[in-house]
Amino acid sequence: MRFVSTAGRAPSVSLEQAVFAGPAPDGGLYVPETLPELTPPVGGGLGDTAFLVARCLFAGELSDRELEPIVRESLDFDIPLVALDEGISSLELFHGPTHAFKDVGARFMARLMLHFLDGRATVLVATSGDTGSAVAHAFFKLDGIRVVVLFPRGKVSELQRRLFATLGENVQSLSVDGTFDDCQSLVKRAFADRELDHDGRLVSANSINVGRLLPQTFYYFHMFAQLREAERENVAVCTPSGNFGNLTAGLMAKRMGLPVSQFIAATNANDVGPRYLTTGEFRPRPSLETLSNAMDVGNPSNFARMLWLYGGDVDAMRRDVVGFAYSDEQTLRTIESVHERLGYVVDPHSAIGYLGARESDAAARVFLATAHPAKFRETVEPAIHEKVPLPRALHESANRPEYVTEMPVDYEALKDYLTSS
Repeated sequence: MRFVSTAGRAPSVSLEQAVFAGPAPDGGLYVPETLPELTPPVGGGLGDTAFLVARCLFAGELSDRELEPIVRESLDFDIPLVALDEGISSLELFHGPTHAFKDVGARFMARLMLHFLDGRATVLVATSGDTGSAVAHAFFKLDGIRVVVLFPRGKVSELQRRLFATLGENVQSLSVDGTFDDCQSLVKRAFADRELDHDGRLVSANSINVGRLLPQTFYYFHMFAQLREAERENVAVCTPSGNFGNLTAGLMAKRMGLPVSQFIAATNANDVGPRYLTTGEFRPRPSLETLSNAMDVGNPSNFARMLWLYGGDVDAMRRDVVGFAYSDEQTLRTIESVHERLGYVVDPHSAIGYLGARESDAAARVFLATAHPAKFRETVEPAIHEKVPLPRALHESANRPEYVTEMPVDYEALKDYLTSS
């Protein structure tokens, strides 16, 4: 498989080149030149389904002998589909080491990079919440790889922050006095800076990296494999959306043969995606702070991939995707009502996913539960009027010291840090 840029002005590259390049040299994002088709598996475990999909995606790039351990070691946890009410189910993506959906892509990408790596590399990543911890844990103590995490000061929940800021060793955390969009802009500028060594030295781990994006197709197929036969004829999937990497992976899975009738892009007040679907105009704007902070993205990078998939045809995208935006008030009410009616606890992002799923009349409606509710206990506990037990990894991080360097929104300060530390 070859990879091309969404901007269309860069030569095609191999998987290895795409993974270590991050963005393409023309400013676009790498996407597979073609997407293979496969028959969705039914039944079987996550590892089996993921290996089947990975073999199709990476045919000609990795042998089965090379690929299978990458898949099995990355996905050594479960992703259950939990039936709730009225045909709505929760795909629980929070059973990995950092209790967020990003463990899937980050762990696969880390092992893929390690397979190709010859020398040393610095993984540079911006996070609005879960990306930083997933990437940090995925690369923690891997020889030859340094991880630098940028996060907006005061805009990431305490438990999210502590999962990556307490690791130390090869993980370095930079607290930026700004928003996630500021952090993302600094990272993008670093990758565009020709003065920095791009020969494998500086590597992206945000979902702009195709090596992190493509493994997210695995769990969409795994979701379908767990549905009852009667539900497979008409299924809608709601994806809580911030930077739109998760939804992009779902749309790619559909192109590969996943029979999803409709995708629902559910956002918070940062609604540039739903507005595009309504107006046909993509208008990024400064992000707004909400309770679902990992979705506080005003200029989602992966929208370039979505536009590429549909050739910029908004009507074609509308045939596959609808969009809805929800307020903090609606989010809180949903956390409370889902717990009260069903005895089920959702975090703010998953609550928005549940709300979006309710907009569909499909026979089966699945929302992606993207994070463990304990990661947002300061929001969840007052809404459900009880404590949320901490998983072991979150409990342990709460008792470790943090290793954080503060930094202004200043590219030269970041550049100095990357070249001197």
